[in-house]
Amino acid sequence: MNAPRLKVAVDIGGTFVDAISYDTVNGEISVYKVSTTPEEPARGVLGGIEGLLDSVGSDIADIESFAHGTTLGLNAILQRNGATVGIITNEGFSDLLEIARAAIPSSQMYNFSYQRPAPLVPRRHRLGVPGRLDAQGDEVTPLDEAAVVEAGRVLVEEHGLTSIAVCFLHSYADPSHERRAGELLREAFPGVAVSISSDLTREYREYERTSTVTLDAYIRPVLNDYIGSLEGKLADGGLTTPLHIMRSGGGAMSAAVAKQAPLMTVLSGPAGGVVGTTFLARELGVANMLSFDVGGTSVDSCVVVDGQPSEVHEAEIDGLPLLLPIFDIRTIGAGGGSIAWMDEGLLKVGPRSAGAVPGPVAYQNGGTEPTVTDAAFALGFLDPAAFLGGQMAVSADAARAAIAVKVAESLGLDETTAAASILRILVARTVGALREITIERGLDPREFTLLAFGGAGPLLAPMLSREMGIKTTLVPRVPAAFSAFGMLMSDLEFEFAATALKPLDDDVLDGLEDQFVELEARAVAVLDQQEVAEDARDYVRTLDVRYRGQEHSLPVEFRSGDTAADVLAAFNDLHAVRHGHAMDEPGQILSLRLKAVGVQPKPPLVRIDAVPDAGSAPVAIGTRRAFDMATDDWAEFRVFDRAGLLAGHRIPGPAIVEEGTSTTVFFGDQVLVVDDYGHLAITQTAATPTTTVPSGGAL
Repeated sequence: MNAPRLKVAVDIGGTFVDAISYDTVNGEISVYKVSTTPEEPARGVLGGIEGLLDSVGSDIADIESFAHGTTLGLNAILQRNGATVGIITNEGFSDLLEIARAAIPSSQMYNFSYQRPAPLVPRRHRLGVPGRLDAQGDEVTPLDEAAVVEAGRVLVEEHGLTSIAVCFLHSYADPSHERRAGELLREAFPGVAVSISSDLTREYREYERTSTVTLDAYIRPVLNDYIGSLEGKLADGGLTTPLHIMRSGGGAMSAAVAKQAPLMTVLSGPAGGVVGTTFLARELGVANMLSFDVGGTSVDSCVVVDGQPSEVHEAEIDGLPLLLPIFDIRTIGAGGGSIAWMDEGLLKVGPRSAGAVPGPVAYQNGGTEPTVTDAAFALGFLDPAAFLGGQMAVSADAARAAIAVKVAESLGLDETTAAASILRILVARTVGALREITIERGLDPREFTLLAFGGAGPLLAPMLSREMGIKTTLVPRVPAAFSAFGMLMSDLEFEFAATALKPLDDDVLDGLEDQFVELEARAVAVLDQQEVAEDARDYVRTLDVRYRGQEHSLPVEFRSGDTAADVLAAFNDLHAVRHGHAMDEPGQILSLRLKAVGVQPKPPLVRIDAVPDAGSAPVAIGTRRAFDMATDDWAEFRVFDRAGLLAGHRIPGPAIVEEGTSTTVFFGDQVLVVDDYGHLAITQTAATPTTTVPSGGAL
């Protein structure tokens, strides 16, 4: 029997399942794409794997490693279709979720009708029990174990709940009360999912911890059922290698660990794209890169500066706080399936999506509302005969008709202008999101390379670059499955944290060693569980530092031998970059963190064949009339097959590059050059006047 040779990754999006494999013997990368099956997600994953293996002439026994990213948990939160959850907390603190914070999100600052999202757990499902620790972790009042069990009985037997979240005050200092409550509940109610906050985060902020553990309990039954079902079906099919799930903050973890902390997977799909972006930035020597991942339902972007992706340890999902380390991914509801609709005479695009079912009108699967994909068909950017490599029958005429009836007539525009307006509004909405993670943080987007991937990323990115003045747009190989490609590049990663809340001085730094040793012991246990070799382990210590009196902090790496002055200087430099200034103030340590990494082997970048003669031009496979955004008029676009492009080929726009699962479109003021590894680099040939569209997305 031959040894396993395929590294496989599968990413589920809102519209498609992307499966990718890397053959460690011959270096070939293969991609297979199928529609998502929302009613039974595991079926779509299995279909993608089967199609991928058939396409490369292999079977499941050839799989050496398997990484998976899913937005199932995220969708459950956004669509409010998770489990029915109850909360057990300290007596007198049942209203923490209701009290929340007084601050209004910056995006809603001038919205006088803004209302906070309703709590996931109604008041009648939040119960308090006697028991109390102080901020140092010392017991003030013993935990009333009988009250814990009785609260569980009320939630489970009287209210019929299927999941319980436990969050006690100051459990970051001592988790013993929470852990005992978890033991009692699991023993008394074995069929009920139980989440405790100290398993997820050991940081202070009671409201944020309560929100975090509630979200975990909300998606735990959904994720555990899905992962368990997928694991079982893969094992029945003959898979012997462990299933690894992507973390929201990069890296992967075993399915067993993912079931213990499902919330850590909530952004696992988009995280794969960030990992892939970081890998390419480092391999290509590009200091600053901006990921631009456009799928069927959303646009996801993240900043990579000096080869490091932007991370946060506190985020929000649909207005609900999340106290976990994740990539700082900016997401908006705008993708290939985003619906164009009229709102009191204004044209808007998204956030509603046609999804996989019924999909865009062009798919002829029951959709009646025009989408971004329909606009691309109407403008000639997509070829109905070659869509998804010709595997899917679509109709450009149906797309044009829907735009004419639903948009053009309402606005008094011709069909072409209406279709172009749909794309311009989508680009304008995206510009607003990207400015939040670049310009508003003191970063100039013109100093970044825009990495375009996802099914619709290469189609939209050249328009976005023209709007933002970005010099270079890079389309990687297999862009439609690039998030899955990033999963192939992932290490195993785990992060552990503890609250410090101490002044930044040398005596305090010396005293932190015991806490770091404790965190490292926990990290070693997890890496042992993952069977990571000793020489493949790495540990990174960081401190969350802030100025005295500040609310929020910034992470600073803490190396052996660093003094308080060294840490403060590093913090000052980082503060100046992030906020434009540094202060002559003493520092304070908020938390300490330890990241444990199990380094995994990664597929190398492979050079492609180069042009035999400098200046030789590629041969077009045809031409197609399409709309040129550079001239606002129809033009003859040359069409190229990406498989026929060689390193060094140069193509002036307007032109289209097709590759089955994705299409790259660039315009008359742009030029494409193929680099040594087969990436498509698109640059401006002249100053480009930008089209002004209201940032709110209306025209």
